[in-house]
Amino acid sequence: MASATPPSLPFKKSRVRVSSKSLLKHPQTLLLFIILLSTITSSSSSLHYRDHCNSIVPEPTSNGLEPIPLQFLNFHDGYFTGGEKIMPQDPEYSSYFPKSTIFRTRTLHKTETKGVLKVEARLIFSVGRISGNWTTVHRREARIYKRGRINFELRGFWSESTENLCMVGSGYSFSKEGNLVDLSVILKLNYPNISNISTSLVTGKLESVDAVDKPGYFDPIPIIAFSQKTYNYTLVSQPEKMCSGISSQEKSLGLEPGMNNICSMLYGGGNSQFQLEYKSNCSDTDCSPFNRSSGFLPRFMSVGGIQCSDKGKLRLYLGFSNSSAYNNIPLIPETSLVGEGIWDEGKNRLCMIACSLRKLNNDFANTSVRDCTVGLSLRFPKTLSIRERSIAVGRMWSNRKTNESNYFEEFVFRTSYERTTAVWGLNYEYTQVDRVRKLCGKKDVGKPGRRYPDGFSYGDMAFDLSVKNSPGNFAGGYFSPLSYGDKIYDNGFASMGGEVLEIGFENSVSVSSMPPSVEVRDSNHSLLNVSYAINFWFPAHFKWGGLPSSKMSYPQIHISAEGVYDAGTGMLCMVGCRRLDSISKKSNENLDSMDCEILISVQFPPLNRKDGERLKGTVNSTRKPSDFLYFEPLELSSNVAYGSEIKESIWRMDLEITMVLISLTLACVFIGVQIFYVKKNQDVLPSISLVMLVVLTLGHMIPLVLNFEAFFTNRNRQNLLLWSGGWLEANEVVVRIITMVAFLMQFRLLQLTWSAKIAEGSKKGLWVAEKKALYLCLPLYIFGGLIAWFLRWKMFDVVLSKARFFVGSRHSIWDYLKSYAGLILDGFLLPQILLNLFLNSKDKALSPTFYVGTTVVRLLPHAYDAYRAPNHVPQFNSSYIYANPDGDFYSTAWDVIIPCGGVLFAVLIYLQQRFGGACVLPQRFRQLAEYEKVPVVSA
Repeated sequence: MASATPPSLPFKKSRVRVSSKSLLKHPQTLLLFIILLSTITSSSSSLHYRDHCNSIVPEPTSNGLEPIPLQFLNFHDGYFTGGEKIMPQDPEYSSYFPKSTIFRTRTLHKTETKGVLKVEARLIFSVGRISGNWTTVHRREARIYKRGRINFELRGFWSESTENLCMVGSGYSFSKEGNLVDLSVILKLNYPNISNISTSLVTGKLESVDAVDKPGYFDPIPIIAFSQKTYNYTLVSQPEKMCSGISSQEKSLGLEPGMNNICSMLYGGGNSQFQLEYKSNCSDTDCSPFNRSSGFLPRFMSVGGIQCSDKGKLRLYLGFSNSSAYNNIPLIPETSLVGEGIWDEGKNRLCMIACSLRKLNNDFANTSVRDCTVGLSLRFPKTLSIRERSIAVGRMWSNRKTNESNYFEEFVFRTSYERTTAVWGLNYEYTQVDRVRKLCGKKDVGKPGRRYPDGFSYGDMAFDLSVKNSPGNFAGGYFSPLSYGDKIYDNGFASMGGEVLEIGFENSVSVSSMPPSVEVRDSNHSLLNVSYAINFWFPAHFKWGGLPSSKMSYPQIHISAEGVYDAGTGMLCMVGCRRLDSISKKSNENLDSMDCEILISVQFPPLNRKDGERLKGTVNSTRKPSDFLYFEPLELSSNVAYGSEIKESIWRMDLEITMVLISLTLACVFIGVQIFYVKKNQDVLPSISLVMLVVLTLGHMIPLVLNFEAFFTNRNRQNLLLWSGGWLEANEVVVRIITMVAFLMQFRLLQLTWSAKIAEGSKKGLWVAEKKALYLCLPLYIFGGLIAWFLRWKMFDVVLSKARFFVGSRHSIWDYLKSYAGLILDGFLLPQILLNLFLNSKDKALSPTFYVGTTVVRLLPHAYDAYRAPNHVPQFNSSYIYANPDGDFYSTAWDVIIPCGGVLFAVLIYLQQRFGGACVLPQRFRQLAEYEKVPVVSA
């Protein structure tokens, strides 16, 4: 029986994911969500596939028969133009983050019509960041939009015979005023079924369905991308012919059969971005692989859309840019090449032919592949040295004749220095060690009893640091060990990679990750050949080599260095080389491509260092002061954290969180004892200080509100957390639970006391005494806080004025308030002492177990801090959990004063509960206290 014709397919509006937590937290979000949902529901039937796409790909009579792989029609790193109305790009980000688009299929099904597939997909537009000062409601979608992303949910059909894809769907944008704008769209793409070099592009456009006068209308947005479907190779032939004329004598690494290895080297190895190096006399018209009239001479090249096939073949596109901030450059027709390549197993190199793209007008549908006369070769050096640090090195040339148009001079490209990844069979060759030994002089004799890193632990030898020049300006830097002996570390930390270094230039603190070390130790010698990859980040007007950084081509300075490390003295001495940029070389064309007249010396602090000992060093130019590249010495400074110290700190954190658990558990026990005590002796409840109970209750409540010690938000703590195996995370949950239990028990005790005092309301003297205790406590807390703040602030200024480099920052008022709150908790018995004094009561209001036990719990952290002080690591002050400096006052003086004060308060409570509240006063004041107690007796 023939199937009935289904109704026309309506598009599926974009799904808005809003969590129940955000709805409850922000009622306005709930209201907006309801309005959006009603809008979507009411308009979902207004746009149908047949009305807009049936002429392109007719809708099948039935669909959704059999699913097929989702990657069938995907594309990444596509490019689009226009769209300013729905996503205006911030000009500040346009040069760093080009417009890009991604198409991800969500479901693919065969239909009853042969060769027609039903497609559900998401189209994503990205521009880096949206411009404008508009405000929005608090919702996740608005934040994503402001960061420069728009998502469209689409549904439609693709025809194998016509190679056309037509889809209808929706998305949303925001107006400048922050109002939600619903977008109804049609996507039309030409996606080739089987492509070759000439038909390897996906082109089309996104159109608005709304009328021109509607808020959701926008001009058509052209789209272009690199096809990911079946590909036929037409350019590759024998590698010898493609790389003809190249006679490379350098030894290169071979790859195992199959192109999966070359794909992993280019993508998985982090080698997808390259720096371009031209001859010193190159100009925009002589060396650019693009149209000479464009004036575009790129500095970076990125690999995209790579696909590997059997027999060593691959295809990809190459995107060119002048910014290193964007690793995956989209397929921009004016600045991209598409090509095919094949791996030459005989000479261990990749040979390629690439073609430029021609766009006739703003419509990408007319973009064509032309001029396949660009040749490329790529190899993987087998040996690294101070002058060659790149994992992959290549050349690009023109196969045209010199007098022909579009001819360009050959240039070299190489992987960025910050991506230094070990490859099997890769070695390091030292060429400057003899020179280093001469420049650094004789070996010094280490001081007795001083131990330094042995040089075989990455965690001990890698560090970030602050850099200071002669005018007193600060910059940041990072030293990453590359090799020890002839071995290469397999690390992605050569220059902090994609992670942003938090530079408080004069406040540098280093915490390094610790990949496993490579054992190349010679037990008979303390000298070890080492090499480093060094990065400096210079702010504007920081002078380096005769040029301020604001005029340099590169915002970062990369230095390759090698030399000798002396494990007996902790001295590292190296010669460094920096690759000269185009400005420096054009200023003096006789210059070498690298400046290797740099001497770097670093003195590591000992493992058993004293407090205040830091890493220090210098970077000097060995050139004459009259030389163009001479620079004034740079001073280096860092609070390195050795791997052994990190391990010790992890052990300490384990111990401290255990002590936190024990302390909280004991607090629960002592509170429980007091609750049990007052239930057996209910007549003592009115004599308990409400102020004291409020202080103790807040002491348990505030850590819950403030995310308990902010323990897992600190960068140092996060690094240590990675080495804890999840133990700290598990115990944090337990700590929260026990803290909640202690808070609830303390609150119950407060409730019982409050109820008892209300019941005794006729005894006005109780409330009078309570008020007097409160009125006396508040001024004491305020004035005591001011005095403590003043003393601490003055002490901080004295330390800061004497320190040449100060590590850390001035504590905020909030940090100080948290510390002072801990001091108030230490003296929790003060309100009870004052209440007993004003009541002159002999009631045993507090169980000895409660006030003695709680006092011990409060004072133990100070005893622990006094024990910890001689062996603490300054870099990990912020990782303290038990006796956290942000939670109380800790120092040698405070660790004596506070315990003495706590013991004194406990003794006073004992005396008051035995001899009366006024017993702590001199004899002449006791009669006055007895006299003031009379109103309490009469009800």
